[in-house]
Amino acid sequence: MRHLPYWFDRVPKRRRPSYPRLKGIHDTRVAIVGGGLTGAACALAFASAGVQVVLLEAEVIGGGATAGADGLLREGFSGSFTRVAAQHGLRHARALSEGLRRGSLEFAAVLRRNNIRCDLAPTELLTVVHGADAAKELRREQGSRKDAGAAGAWVTSAALARDAALEAGGAIRTQIAALDPYRACVGIVAAAAARGALVHERSPVNRIRASAQRVELTTSGGAVHADTVIVATAAPLSDLRALRRHLLPHLVYSVVTEPLPAAVRRQVGKRAAAIESDGAAERLVRWMADDRVFVRGGRQKEVPQRLRERALTQRTGQLMYELSLMYPPISGLQPEWAWDSTDYETVDGLPFVGPHRNFPRHLFAFTPLSHGAGLAWTAARLLLRQYQGQAVRGDEAFGFARIL
Repeated sequence: MRHLPYWFDRVPKRRRPSYPRLKGIHDTRVAIVGGGLTGAACALAFASAGVQVVLLEAEVIGGGATAGADGLLREGFSGSFTRVAAQHGLRHARALSEGLRRGSLEFAAVLRRNNIRCDLAPTELLTVVHGADAAKELRREQGSRKDAGAAGAWVTSAALARDAALEAGGAIRTQIAALDPYRACVGIVAAAAARGALVHERSPVNRIRASAQRVELTTSGGAVHADTVIVATAAPLSDLRALRRHLLPHLVYSVVTEPLPAAVRRQVGKRAAAIESDGAAERLVRWMADDRVFVRGGRQKEVPQRLRERALTQRTGQLMYELSLMYPPISGLQPEWAWDSTDYETVDGLPFVGPHRNFPRHLFAFTPLSHGAGLAWTAARLLLRQYQGQAVRGDEAFGFARIL
């Protein structure tokens, strides 16, 4: 079993793009910290608008949290619409849902327009619950989404049994898309570079200092002077310690199995929709085009580095066991890839995208993995509007003002 993200490992080293380390002093209008999907989307959006961009990635493009993501373009935010409306108001809940839906649709169009080969394909997502009480609550959630103009159709337990070979109390079905997040990321970065963006790998930012006129980013090999810095990393940098109270680090685990034998494929339904379990389990099952199964879950607080390998082994076993409970014919199937990803969840579970009052000349894009790949483009477009002074109604729902 390989302890590497499936999306990253299946691309041979010789076919992975390579960009130089930052050396010397560079001047630009916008510096982007982070070469995952969100940083890549920002680079393309800004470069396409004619804004001079330098992107700095600490390791390799797309090799961090992006390579370990589920690759789903969701039709809204992950979690309860009803809870978000109660916590932040119906207007904010609608703005978040619509912004993410539009971002996913636009991102899919951008990938097609740039001929980025990342296995982009339409699919469905079933948000499933077990038990009559949970089904009633989820049905109310579906009603709240419908009243607010958000997506989601109700699926009965009989329909789930017939179409997904799944015993459950009910589900919400949404139309989404799926892709390979690593190949999408490197394709987006290549498109940004073709439009003039300068890209540097293995160039971790050691310090960010903002003055009244400029912001300076320092790496071990050089420096970048910019008008604005976009922080699109999964974790806050050392210079941004004040933001740590807004972000809660967790480990989330993923498994990709060996291909399903033909006899098993006949017993697990149509395999036409990804399946997520609503509630505490936070488990996602995605059927792969090569007859493998992707399973994601087991979220827990960060563990010390020396214990991560042991935790990965334990959580891999747990995910495979949970998969066999969902689909008993799968019992005995072996995992071929297993990995963990550090996900910085925000204090209210929603994205933080925009400026922060305590950090002049900074724009932020903290995009938890659970909300899907489409959030990258939502964040990029929102930050471009912010930079150009063209923010629109609803953008504030994504920002820090939501909790400050």
